[in-house]
Amino acid sequence: MSRRMRRRYLALKVVSEQPIKGRDIMDAVLKAVLQLFGEYGASQASLSLIKCNSQKNYAIVRCSHTAVDMIRASVASITEMNEKPAAIHVLRVSGTLRTLRKKALLQG
Repeated sequence: MSRRMRRRYLALKVVSEQPIKGRDIMDAVLKAVLQLFGEYGASQASLSLIKCNSQKNYAIVRCSHTAVDMIRASVASITEMNEKPAAIHVLRVSGTLRTLRKKALLQG
């Protein structure tokens, strides 16, 4: 009997001088997870990009509910993307995309 995987959605705000791309954000987050928690930690996170908005500099990523603290710590440790200074902040965490968009005011 298999249980459905519980997921959490994180709204991320990117502070960077360069325009952002979803792939760059995911590379930076995954690299940070690997550095802090190794390959086993990265495999437990089930990380994926849901949406990236280059104009408003935010992204939404999905992860396993057990990995939220791990992802938050990894995101906090990011200091660069594409070898240029950058920071990523977690705005909000939610169990559903609908609530996340509503609470973090990420319409569009």
